Amino acid sequence: QARLVESGGGLVQPGGSLRLSCTASGFTLQIYAVGWFRQAPGKEREGVACIMSSDGSTYYGDSMKGRFTISRDNTKNTVYLQMNNLTPEDTAIYYCATDILRCRRDWWGGSHFDSWGQGTQVTVSS
Repeated sequence: QARLVESGGGLVQPGGSLRLSCTASGFTLQIYAVGWFRQAPGKEREGVACIMSSDGSTYYGDSMKGRFTISRDNTKNTVYLQMNNLTPEDTAIYYCATDILRCRRDWWGGSHFDSWGQGTQVTVSS
């Protein structure tokens, strides 16, 4: 059964770091663009980052640039999201998802992504 599983979330203090993982089982993640999204209580889903399958090009939401890094390890069938200098505003459930084509022009909306994981909670609090 094809599925995506996010892991690595947890409680971290402001200014801290976390690395999230998105691991695929039952299919090869390498051929897909992968996006990270987040949703905080009472807020709309927000595009965090996207990485292409073809050349590894990366794209970020405006508030994540310079703090977050998306990467992929095709040998482990996994995409990572390294998050640094976290703030309470980063508190949310983080999801990964796949797009068979690429990180499209409006990737941050998430509408082109068709397979989603169950999410992992990130809480930034002192």
